Amino acid sequence: MNLLAGKTALVTGAARGIGKALALKFAAEGANVAFTDLAIDENGKQTEQELLDLGVKAKGYASNAADFAQTEEVVKQIKEDFGSIDILVNNAGITKDGLMMRMSEAQWDAVIAVNLKSAFNFIHAVLPIMMRQRSGSIINMASVVGVHGNAGQANYAASKAGLIALAKSIAQEVGSRGIRANAIAPGFIETAMTAALPEEVRADWCKKIPLRRGGQVEDIANVALFLASDMSSYVTGQVIQVDGGMNM
Repeated sequence: MNLLAGKTALVTGAARGIGKALALKFAAEGANVAFTDLAIDENGKQTEQELLDLGVKAKGYASNAADFAQTEEVVKQIKEDFGSIDILVNNAGITKDGLMMRMSEAQWDAVIAVNLKSAFNFIHAVLPIMMRQRSGSIINMASVVGVHGNAGQANYAASKAGLIALAKSIAQEVGSRGIRANAIAPGFIETAMTAALPEEVRADWCKKIPLRRGGQVEDIANVALFLASDMSSYVTGQVIQVDGGMNM
């Protein structure tokens, strides 16, 4: 049974990494998938082809998620191309780490703009569509550091905490229209970025995780599928930590 058959999902920042894993999971469950990234380069074209190979309608759109006007335009185009937008995943994100005393205003502004303002942009553009449909699922990709903070990542942690509060607020605003909003807070996930860390750093990190291992992008995709589908029809305003028990 395809859990998302007949639905259209929009995933931001999905040319690679966790966003791509989510897009592929949704497509495997029957959803048509529109995704955005800053540029649809070779990675984006490959992602688009992999989605099409799953037998669904799919298209990648070049768009700066932090730009309000560009977001309005790309959402309008996606609505024209796909007919509906039933699922929105705010996944676009960057890091510009540094201790607060050394952090520049540019580092702060860039992370808040890409990680948090982008979610405002897309929710603002998509909500009228979902309200007319009287249904929809919004998923903000947060982080465990948005729950408990992290030294050297004040900008990133603040942006991710903002995504959690944003999801909770939207859930209260539009729940009566059949629209749900939730957040996922990944922990230590095995990606190309974490694979580049020194082995001793990875080992020390895993010692702090009750399950004693890092998570897989599939672990995040499975939770996203749950929140996107009718399996979670009575779940809204929640933050689900996918972290192996790291943050209890």
